[in-house]
Amino acid sequence: MKTFLQHATDEPAGTATHMVRVWDPLVRLFHWSLAACILGAFLVEEGDTAHRWLGYTALGLIAFRVLWGLVGSRHARFGDWVRGPGAVVAYLRERLRGRSQRRLGHNPAAAVMILLLMGWVAAVGLTGWMQTLDAYWGAEWLEDLHETLAYGLLALVGVHVLAAIVESWHYRENLVAAMVHGRKRALEK
Repeated sequence: MKTFLQHATDEPAGTATHMVRVWDPLVRLFHWSLAACILGAFLVEEGDTAHRWLGYTALGLIAFRVLWGLVGSRHARFGDWVRGPGAVVAYLRERLRGRSQRRLGHNPAAAVMILLLMGWVAAVGLTGWMQTLDAYWGAEWLEDLHETLAYGLLALVGVHVLAAIVESWHYRENLVAAMVHGRKRALEK
């Protein structure tokens, strides 16, 4: 019986795979560093110095990614993968019909998820930082908001991971491995 990862990388018999570089090292470092910050922040006690610094690091990573989205490599740039609502709806319709085309970079639905995750991480970090200010010290509503946003972030991360698994299965391409080594199968012509 094949595992998920074996199935996700299977190719039709008789085909040769030409791999191309898609995710540059900075995109991959950002991705896994942000994942580590989020996991770490949930594992250490809230209010602990480590929790605070993981949050600050996550905010710094988001700021870096915004900058890299403007000046980075081709598939890192927002202009390569951020599309309007019409493109997102069209992609989702194609995907539900099983007719979506594989893309080297992010598909329009993934773009929405990435932007949502980045904004959500920023909101969690901002509300955490605000709790350190005298003006909001001990504000229960802010603590509740921070906690609610943090758990919402976990839910979004879960959807993100599930989508990566589903897309890997659908396109027979291990997207998790691609985010490690940076390469994906070239598009068929």
